[in-house]
Parts: sequence; structure tokens; C-alpha cells
Amino acid sequence: MVTAKDVSAIDSEKNHGSVVDGVLDDEKELARMGYKQELKRDLTLLQNFGVSFSIISVITGIPSLFLYGLNTGGPAVMVWGFVVVAFFTCLVGLAMGEVCSAHPTSGGPYFWAAMLSDPKHAAFASWMTGWFNLLGQVAVTTGISYAAANFISTLATFNTSFVPEARITIGIYAGVLICQGLINTFGVHLLKYINNFSIWWHAVGTTAVVIAILAAAPKHQSAKFVFATFIDNTGVDGVGWSQRASDAYVVVIGILTAQYTLTGFDGSAHMTEETRNAAMSGSIGIIMAIGVSAVLGWFLMLGLLFSIQDLDGTINSATGQPVAQIFLDTVGEKGAIVLMVIVIGAMFFCGTFSVTSNSRMMYAFSRDGAIPGHKFFHKVDEKTKSPIRTVWLACTLSFILGLPSLGSSVAFSAATSIATIGLYISYGIPIALRAIYGKRFKRGPFHLGPFSYPVAIISCLWIVFISIAFILPQANPVDSQTLNYSIVAVGIVITYALGYWLISARKWFTGPIKQISANDMGVDSMDPTGSTEADTVQVNVDTKS
Repeated sequence: MVTAKDVSAIDSEKNHGSVVDGVLDDEKELARMGYKQELKRDLTLLQNFGVSFSIISVITGIPSLFLYGLNTGGPAVMVWGFVVVAFFTCLVGLAMGEVCSAHPTSGGPYFWAAMLSDPKHAAFASWMTGWFNLLGQVAVTTGISYAAANFISTLATFNTSFVPEARITIGIYAGVLICQGLINTFGVHLLKYINNFSIWWHAVGTTAVVIAILAAAPKHQSAKFVFATFIDNTGVDGVGWSQRASDAYVVVIGILTAQYTLTGFDGSAHMTEETRNAAMSGSIGIIMAIGVSAVLGWFLMLGLLFSIQDLDGTINSATGQPVAQIFLDTVGEKGAIVLMVIVIGAMFFCGTFSVTSNSRMMYAFSRDGAIPGHKFFHKVDEKTKSPIRTVWLACTLSFILGLPSLGSSVAFSAATSIATIGLYISYGIPIALRAIYGKRFKRGPFHLGPFSYPVAIISCLWIVFISIAFILPQANPVDSQTLNYSIVAVGIVITYALGYWLISARKWFTGPIKQISANDMGVDSMDPTGSTEADTVQVNVDTKS
């Protein structure tokens, strides 16, 4: 627990008026959970929402997987799948919001898992949740920034003789990540302003894109085409999964477009240590981001589908991007350039804030000694109050994970599966623990009341379903070129996390370390192999448990 000295010091600051707008209450709550205020806390509710809204970024997710969606179920699955996915994602967001309100820290899901688990299993639950969240965070940054590189390559072909090649795409991809890393390194003080701009760019830009293509389209597809057309182009040799298995199989794997799009909203949780009134702002930020994105995403999906001029020409576009072809067919080349800039800009903002969220999660995980080299990575820059080293760790790991996607749309869709599976499993573990150990849960200011348990159960069932669905083969027949390698990546993380746990981590990792109490006891809170006295200051013995 926090010592009387800690609380007294905080109260003293409050009496002297050195902290305003409730920031001090946030710091006191963070201290009660055992952490020092190391990050700069100056984000508002709008900016907290903006992080998740920018990471979800429907104008990134939908264009990125539009070709996949057209081939895997077609318009009917894209439209109605989005509605179904949005409904269940809202339930997941509500369940997460309730837990986030009780425990608003940068660690997010992995910290929640430790707090909500039985003390005997808290460390293991935290460990596994953290590694799944880290995998998902890295993969979602990969999917976003690689998509931006692809769209930049596509834009470069407009009215030029430029031909995209794998080596050029990887160079653009590296450049995108470097720029996003530099912003998160030297422009930390500008992030909240970039965040505000990003919110408007996404909202106004998405609306402008839809209005422009619908207004300029020479003709529009029928409602029957948009709402009832089923397409199965999953067969590399012409025999798709609807023939080899069933239409239902295609529907199940086809909802990846929607589920990947509505992913990444834990960004609001990871930014809570930088947000004022965190116990409410983080939860509301999560729920608002999902709700607004769901409405805006469906609007964008319908606009793109109604504006298709020639289905075969769109799917087999020379640009390699169906959305780019829709722009060319509706507003012409000059107009398409403007719309592509809007999309690429949204992707860049999305990737920038994905790196921000990713680095905060890694910072929190290294703060608790879970990442190899944690003493190096748990370093907050004194000037910017930002974890610069984990910013570049996030960029590096995302670059490496993106390499298999070069020249392979199948590999790219697998990367998006990895992001979705990793993140949602990390969401599901604390939600399940909250349901299992409900009597031990001390709720925060945001809670679901009597709906808490049923919402948690339905959310967990949905997460189990999509986690199985997105490791299934996406193209037929399955060979080395069409393998959905998401199961390989997820398997590697499970093997590493479990193996490292059994061999070493179980001997020293006892859950998120409470810095303040540990430091008061003279224990190095960054040394997981230190004195067993540290065990008494772990999160799993907090009175909130």
C-alpha cells in the first residue's frame, strides 16, 4: 500500500494549489495502485477518445481489407457482418470500460488481469495477458503502417510510369514508421494538438470521401447488390471455401474486415496515466470511440459499395487497391488524388497514435520487469516525460512483423488477423476474470450495474469465436503461399510466453510491481530477481482485490 507519507505529500501539493483540474486526484489514485506519476498528465476526455478513435480509424481499416472483403463474402457479408461485429464489439467495449474505470493505468489489460485474478494465479494471468496485448499492439501498428505504405505506392502510380516493387514498398514502410517514431520522440508536446486535428481529419475526411464518390459516380449499384450479393473468390484454383466447405465458412472468415477495423480501442486505457479524470475519461473514451467508429464505418462501407462501377474491374484493378479504383471511376484522376491523400493522411495519423499506445503498453510492461531488457526500456525522458525507448522498440518490432507481407495480400490479411486475435484475447482475459471473481471486484465510477455479468459473458464468448475464426485458412487450397500464418505467430508468442514462464519468469515475476511501496522498503522495483520482500508489494495483495 501507499504510505502515509506518500498521501500526505500529495495532499500537501493539493493544498498549495500546484495541481488543478482534478489531476491530483488522478495521481493519488495512481499512487494507491502503487505507481508514481511519471508521464505528463494533460490529456482531456476528447483527446483520450481521439487516441482510440484515431487507432480504430475506419478509413484505414476498411480500405486496407476492402479487397479481402469483396473476395471473402462480398458486399452482403461486408455490410451485415459490420453490423453484427459492431454490436458485439460495443459489448466488449462496455465490459472493458467497467474494468478500466476501476484500474486506470497504462498497463491496461495485463494490469487488470492481475488485479482481477485469484492471488495465486495473478502473476500468470498478468503475464499471458501482457504478451497477447503486446503481440496485438505490434501487429496492429504493422497493419496500419504497411497499409499506408501500400496506398502511397498506389498513389505514386497515378499519371506516372512508376511501378511499385517490393523493395520500394519496404522502403516506404520503413519511412512511414520512422516518421511516426520521430513524432512520438520529438513532438510529444504536440501530440494532443495532432490528436485534435486527427479527430477532425477522420470525421470530416471520411464524410467528404463518401459524399464525393456518391455525388460524382456515373451510376450506383442497386440495393440488392449492396445488401444481398454474396461472393466467394477464396479459391486460388477457382474452387472456393463455399464449395469445399460451406457458405457459412466464408461468412465467418469474411467478418475479419469489420473486426480488424473495430480494433485498438484499448489505446484509451493505455493513455489513462496521461489523462485527467482518468477513471471516467478512459472508459468513456473506449465506448465513444467504438460507437462513433461503428456508425462512421458503416456509412463508409455503404458509400464505397454503392459507388462501385464495375465489380470485376474493381476487384482486379491494376492499382491493386479496389478503393483507389472506385475513386478513379467516380471522381477522376485529380479527384482520386485528393481522396487518396485523405485516406493516407488518416492512415498516418492512425499509425502515429498506434505507436503512442504501443509504446505506453511496453513502457508499463517493462516497468514491471516483464520485457527482456526492461531496465533499459523502462526509461522516461526527463524533458518530454515520454517513454522514448519503447517508441522505437514498437517501431522496430512492427517493421520486422511486416516483412512477410511484402508482395503478399494473403500475408497482409494474416497480419491483420494477428492484430485482432492478440488484442481481443488480451481484452477477454480480464473480462472473464471480472466475471469469475465478481465478488472481489471493486467497481469504479463507471459501471454496468446488473448488466455487468451478462455483458461480460457474451463478450468472452464472442472473443473465443473470433479467435478461432481468424486462424482458419482464408484461401483454398492451403499451401506455403496461402497459409494463414497468424496461427504461426500466435503459436510463437504462446510458446515463448509459456516457455519463458515455466523456465524462468514464474520464479521472479509476481505481477505488476508497486513502485511506491517497493521503493519505501528499499527494494529495487525494477529488479524482478531481487529480494522476496518485493512479493509483499505486488498488485495482487492490494486492498482493491
